[in-house]
Amino acid sequence: MYIYLSFLVGLSFMGAFFSIASHGLPDRTPLIHFSPKPALVSVKKGKDSDETDEMSLRALVESRCQSLFTEFHPLWWLFNGHLQTIYCVLGDFSKNDPMWYHRKYIRLADGGTLGLDFAPAEDHDAKEDTPVIVVMHGLTGGSYEPYVRAILHRACAPVNKGGLGYRAVVINFRGCAGVPVTSPQLYSAGHTDDCRQAVFFISKLYPKAPLLGLGFSLGANVLTRYVAEEGKSCRLASLCALACPWDLEQNNQGLLSTFLGKHVYSKGMGGNLQNLLKRHAKSLQTNPDHQVAKAMALTLGLKNPTIEEFDDTFTRVAGGSRPHFPFATAHDYYRWGSSHYVVKDIRVPFLAINAADDPVVRYVPMDGGGNGFVVMELTPSGGHLGWFQAGDGYVDRWTTKPVLEWLKMTGEDIVPPKRQLRQLYVDDDGYLRQEGTAHLGCKEVEGGGIIDGNGGEEGMLQGL
Repeated sequence: MYIYLSFLVGLSFMGAFFSIASHGLPDRTPLIHFSPKPALVSVKKGKDSDETDEMSLRALVESRCQSLFTEFHPLWWLFNGHLQTIYCVLGDFSKNDPMWYHRKYIRLADGGTLGLDFAPAEDHDAKEDTPVIVVMHGLTGGSYEPYVRAILHRACAPVNKGGLGYRAVVINFRGCAGVPVTSPQLYSAGHTDDCRQAVFFISKLYPKAPLLGLGFSLGANVLTRYVAEEGKSCRLASLCALACPWDLEQNNQGLLSTFLGKHVYSKGMGGNLQNLLKRHAKSLQTNPDHQVAKAMALTLGLKNPTIEEFDDTFTRVAGGSRPHFPFATAHDYYRWGSSHYVVKDIRVPFLAINAADDPVVRYVPMDGGGNGFVVMELTPSGGHLGWFQAGDGYVDRWTTKPVLEWLKMTGEDIVPPKRQLRQLYVDDDGYLRQEGTAHLGCKEVEGGGIIDGNGGEEGMLQGL
């Protein structure tokens, strides 16, 4: 993997030289799409006012999220999508944006376990209506990911220190970031029930707080599907999706169509997933006759798999629960799990940011599904979860400022409409459940505590 990345760096520099020589400096103006009929939202007339005005989402974004309309100027030595992505994977961010969390483990109704990392780690003074950012990370990451910390470090800092003063909860997928695997199932880009149950738990803890979704890559796809499925009954007040993969089948084909896409990015992601599986092999082979145990054995036997080979052998079987899983092929799973075709169903303010030179996500549906709640932005460059620019003495991400502006706007300025949320209740076994979804439920279990969110997991590539 590292040999391929070194080779890629050389190609990137050579390609950039000829591109600049032939065409001059690149255009850095972002492309922003609003619906011809933007949704109307209720906006507070003043910070402490109970009076509201109706305003179009477009006009509100243009006045409150001005950073979205600024040019992104990449660092001179990270001048294309390959280099931005490589730096996201190999860069040293250990001293950037330090975060500590308080972890709670929740057991799901099917026996699985999620790790919820709360920030600030010691939460004493926040008001009960303080906005809560609900975060879902990328492919094999966790709350320790530098792209997560870049936003939460500022969002959770006190107002008197330049932050938003918000709370945040990172939902760590089954098996990720030290979370144990306690059932024969992992996760996938399309399965939303784990997210749904975590949101039960978070909304029960903070019943008066607006919940603001924030997703990265695979986590962005999950959250996009979740808010679309929930429609007008969504417990999240808004969502921001960064580097969402959208059409999984088309973007997978894009990866496999080039040498670098197949042998660097696709195999890098496939290898990361295989390493994650190795870590939890013992937990997944309790019953050797179970279909997941059999799929795991086949997957561990793959040599340097692409992400499609991993998904075709394992994710299509173990990436979620019935009635959808198992799928016959990875392509059936990709068609089902994509998010581009459900954007039309979203009924909360939604912002998506992608980069045009993202080597992982080549297809971005910039029409927003014709949905007035949807704002789509495509920056000319930035790579996959990169967007690195020069900061004040350190490497910063361009996306941080516009995302913070979006969170502040949706957390403080917009007054969410009254929604008909289904009732939550606790059953005789202590599981928190929701009316109408009796098969789902969760409860807190032992473990967790204060954790250092500034490291990573040994043997796993960050930034994916």
